[in-house]
Amino acid sequence: MAIRPTEWEGVFTDGPWLLTRNLVPGTAVYGESLPRDGSIEYRRWDANRSKLAAYLKCGGRVWGFHETASVLYLGAGSGTTASHVSDICRNGTITAVEISTRAFRDLLRLAETRTNLVPVLGDATKPEPYGGRTGVVDILYQDVAQRDQAGIFLKNFEWVRPEGIGYLLVKARSEDMAASPTRIFEAAKGEVLDAGLKVLDLRVLAPYQLDHAALVVQKP
Repeated sequence: MAIRPTEWEGVFTDGPWLLTRNLVPGTAVYGESLPRDGSIEYRRWDANRSKLAAYLKCGGRVWGFHETASVLYLGAGSGTTASHVSDICRNGTITAVEISTRAFRDLLRLAETRTNLVPVLGDATKPEPYGGRTGVVDILYQDVAQRDQAGIFLKNFEWVRPEGIGYLLVKARSEDMAASPTRIFEAAKGEVLDAGLKVLDLRVLAPYQLDHAALVVQKP
């Protein structure tokens, strides 16, 4: 089946697979295949390994992401999703914050060839050290596994420009092992609404990511 563009800028499909155009041709990040269409190389984007891909497969859309977007990415891990964001925002800047020194080493290696990726060893609960260097961004993308995810998100949202977009990936089991995931998702939605943000979407990520939801908001 031919590779074709989707309604989401910078995202393509090949049958059931999502793809992004490889910013570093010939190089895979996490063992993904690299299909080609003529002279252009793509990377398969696995929804079972990336919550942003899961969000798209579940009917979401790429709010705010575009070729020159600036992104503050919290909880970047080893860079699986961040690398696809790097493909999409190929002429932008992705500031990738990670607290784990082990995962951060992987981010550093990734940034050696992906020059739009800026790794930062930092704590998302304490944004001042990196926020001052980042400046205003178009998008905040948060995927952290701890309590008070909405509170951390709101603390970092001050770095988003007016009318900018935020993605809060809510991990129910990191908030409360016993509570209903639906209740946790709605509580996070209530917190961002109380903070004056506009909710664009709240979408559960099953079956790709269990007990997870994506909450997408916009700054006034």
